[in-house]
Amino acid sequence: MFRSSTRQLGHLDIVGDVHGCLDELLELMAALQYRVERQTEAFAVTLPRGRKLAFVGDLVNRGPATVGVLRLVMGMVCAGQAFCVAGNHDVRLLKAMSGNENLTAPFLVQSLDQLAQEPEEFRTQVAKFLRGLPAYSLFDGGKLAVAHAGLKEGMLGRTTAAVRRFALQGETTGETDDYGVPVRANWATDYHGETLIVYGHTPVAEPLWQNHTVNIDTGCAYGGQLTALRYPERETVSVLARAVHYKSRRRSLVNAALAARMEKA
Repeated sequence: MFRSSTRQLGHLDIVGDVHGCLDELLELMAALQYRVERQTEAFAVTLPRGRKLAFVGDLVNRGPATVGVLRLVMGMVCAGQAFCVAGNHDVRLLKAMSGNENLTAPFLVQSLDQLAQEPEEFRTQVAKFLRGLPAYSLFDGGKLAVAHAGLKEGMLGRTTAAVRRFALQGETTGETDDYGVPVRANWATDYHGETLIVYGHTPVAEPLWQNHTVNIDTGCAYGGQLTALRYPERETVSVLARAVHYKSRRRSLVNAALAARMEKA
């Protein structure tokens, strides 16, 4: 469970934290030239020539359409059209589905309510899919790594419990902010490896490049953007969130950026 994986593939469009934002994901895929046809209980996807999608995890929770996002991504992964690594929210939902997670978080209740409307067979498929997600993936002969919260240089190629935990959660400073939330450490400032690390987990207003890393979680669920990194071009493509789907406990850079855009509209 939550191993690493290595893929010999070069041309990817890597998508940041989706968090149940299906409409924005479909809009982003259209901007990237993926053709998607909605079917009764599935999606038919036609890829741009020579390209596939990869997801940094946190497919679920907070946004309005966790089930739709799962149907789309699971179908693409099963068809060999996409790759996905585990995010901490994917793990939380898996635990909640097994009855092993505290359900005080409203977004978990929302996701479980959505899944409860689906056939048992689909819920079983979801659990199997989430359980099988790797902690991180290497691509292009090790030149590219995709991990939800990132990876330190010495962790590449390793699959210890500490590496898996970092890939899912990152690390904290030991401090808490004014809202009682643990402060996340900025590990990327000390990264000097040759492998490009693409990650999400910590919302930022715009894609954040630091050393040889890039954070592409631009806070779609919070009303920010959904972003993809095109590799090997290293270009980013973003679409605006359709709404503030989930209100953060704290005023983040993402929400500040959204407020600024609304004032200019």
